[in-house]
Amino acid sequence: MVQTYATLPVADGTTMAAYTAVPSSPGPHPGLLLFQEAFGVNHHIRALAERFAQEGFVTIAPELFHRTAPKGFEGSYTDFASVAPHMKALTEQGLTEDVRAASDWLRHQPNVRPEAMAAIGYCLGGRVAFLANTLLPLRAAVSYYGGGIAPELIKRAPSLSGPQLFFWGGRDQHIPAEQIAAVLEGFKQAGKDYTHVVVSGADHGFFCDERASFHPAAARDAWALTLPFLRARLD
Repeated sequence: MVQTYATLPVADGTTMAAYTAVPSSPGPHPGLLLFQEAFGVNHHIRALAERFAQEGFVTIAPELFHRTAPKGFEGSYTDFASVAPHMKALTEQGLTEDVRAASDWLRHQPNVRPEAMAAIGYCLGGRVAFLANTLLPLRAAVSYYGGGIAPELIKRAPSLSGPQLFFWGGRDQHIPAEQIAAVLEGFKQAGKDYTHVVVSGADHGFFCDERASFHPAAARDAWALTLPFLRARLD
């Protein structure tokens, strides 16, 4: 496996760093867009990129805070106030440009099958994975506890390309049940395919083993569902 940083040109004239992890075998491989939590492309996200690369995905994790934070920014899980300004500065237009820049890099790698691409995201990234699925010809997308899809982004549901897998924590106080219901209703109204998993005993961020809310059993079960979901649509 090869891990490195790429520097991507973005349509608004900015540049964006992205962490990439590439399988050692020549491929071609499916491509995976991996979108960060609110805390940056930190150790957890980089480790996930490597984990997916070990499973055979060429993976790119773009730094979505590149307009307001320095390259390599990592926020503290115990200090949300430090990441809040970067979160508030995000716009749908900016995220759209970032998604396209990361997708362009992935599609042009010689060891990537450009027709076999997916997106996955956690927390903030769960929302961005949904957005990517409305912008790109993805085969699939996965959102872990992605808040903020409803009420505005869900209006884009008719533009979804691939089926979407959702994971939610039953104890998550950050994403109201009404918001989740609105997301699912948006998929139903648009006639789009989705899989909806609620882990009753899990909280927000349950997949991250560096957060206090880490739930080992839930994380293990979610991983066991995520890989087959992606492979069934990308192989």
